[in-house]
Amino acid sequence: QVRLVESGGGLVQAGDSLRLSCAASGSTFRYYAMAWFRQAPGKEREFVVRISRSGGSPDYADSVKGRFTISRDNAKNTVYLQMNALKPDDTAIYYCAASAQMSRLLSIRSVDYWGQGTQVTVSS
Repeated sequence: QVRLVESGGGLVQAGDSLRLSCAASGSTFRYYAMAWFRQAPGKEREFVVRISRSGGSPDYADSVKGRFTISRDNAKNTVYLQMNALKPDDTAIYYCAASAQMSRLLSIRSVDYWGQGTQVTVSS
């Protein structure tokens, strides 16, 4: 079992930056690939980015490529999402996700563990 707790969300203006954190507990963090998903009002939850257990091979959705950066610190059991050049379309609840297999982190149906989410609101 893995418990995931997100933090760092908030209200920012377009063009600003924000860094989200996801702290994991309950199991060995380095055994899990990690990802971020988001869900905008009235829309389905969608994939944003994933990262391998070692921290390599990040894989981004086209909508955030070049603006968002995922990283992880296995010593701190934490994964981060640095979000730059934020747009109003980035407004959503951001969820941290974990699975033992990175391949399971592309679809919401195959993710093994979810955090509770953190709200990000970008005003124009």
